[in-house]
Amino acid sequence: MNRKTLWHRVGIVFAGLSLALIACSTSALAQPLAADSTTVDSAADVSVAAVTAQPVVLPTISADLIAQADAEEILLVEIYQRVSPAVVNVEVSAAAQPDAQPTDFGSGSGFVIDTDGHIVTNRHVIADADEVRVTFNDGRVFPAQVVGSDEFSDLAVLKIDVPADYTLIPVELGDSDSLLVGQRVVLIGNPFGLTGSMSSGIVSAVGRTLPSAAVTDTGVFSNPRIIQTDAAINPGNSGGPLLDSKGQVIGVAAAIRSTSGANMGVGFAIPVNTVKRVAPQIIETGKVEYPYLGISAQTQFPMSELADAFDLPVSEGVLIATVSSGAAAADAGLKGADHQDTLHGQDVGLGGDIITAIDGVPLHSFDELLGYLVSNTSVGQTITLTIVRDGETMDVEVTLGPRPSNN
Repeated sequence: MNRKTLWHRVGIVFAGLSLALIACSTSALAQPLAADSTTVDSAADVSVAAVTAQPVVLPTISADLIAQADAEEILLVEIYQRVSPAVVNVEVSAAAQPDAQPTDFGSGSGFVIDTDGHIVTNRHVIADADEVRVTFNDGRVFPAQVVGSDEFSDLAVLKIDVPADYTLIPVELGDSDSLLVGQRVVLIGNPFGLTGSMSSGIVSAVGRTLPSAAVTDTGVFSNPRIIQTDAAINPGNSGGPLLDSKGQVIGVAAAIRSTSGANMGVGFAIPVNTVKRVAPQIIETGKVEYPYLGISAQTQFPMSELADAFDLPVSEGVLIATVSSGAAAADAGLKGADHQDTLHGQDVGLGGDIITAIDGVPLHSFDELLGYLVSNTSVGQTITLTIVRDGETMDVEVTLGPRPSNN
């Protein structure tokens, strides 16, 4: 449904409502009045008098509840007033031919992170753009340059030249690692081009993974520690800030899971701690370097189910499926599967090392391993993996290399 059709349908609803009210009013006025009020039945007079004499008792609303509701409203209003000046509408243009005039082909959201004019948005918002411009909530429009982008995290940094007479108000960055399911969240962005829109909800889940747009010779990488929320995320919200009750950014709206292409209560945001690691690298070098272990793992079944089915020595950890040649894991001597079996009709690689901890932190899943590597390690760093091989537990030191890229 396009915007014109949407508003047209809304107009019909209101028009129908207005006609209904007019009809009711006209009907009441059309009732004939008695020529002589003394002819009204006395019994009816008594009945009407009895009804009108009865006091009308309305249920009371607790003053405490009203105060709580007022406090909630005030909080949301203040969050919006504080953060909305930092949120921008990002519009992108591209030329169909080298010498042609660029034409608009998409839009999204973004937010200011410093007074130097740096703005964070999603990579997919500005991908393939020849021109980018940002519009602030006061209507000011600025051309923006793409400083750099990262296909693994789906983040990008823009830069505007700030005039001397214009003051930027950057957001405050929070801590996504401390989020709990059930926390209130607020989203500000530009869904369907409706600038400066706000929605609210809760943290529905933490620790999700989303496949990244990056496809290399070694496969597809996943973006870990993704935040799931029921705050309304729609096309145009991409790149907008997800905020906590303090008004601090805890995520960047990135994707929705939907069968219709619009919000169905399942949205996803890139954690702000990823922004804290990625944005400074983009600003400094224009790109992002990730540590790389070089393994794939059996993820189609929980480790506990694999342990029960195949009599594995541990029921928690990461069962290595393959080890990439020349990667850090191969250099450290880690082993992948050496034979296969089936479970519920699916092939399972067996015989590989089982990683049970990284730097002493217990692991329950491959997602936890990815999250730790992205959030706590860097290229060239040496980590200690605790593994189980042939029933024996041992520690293996691994020096991480850079993640492969097609760039």
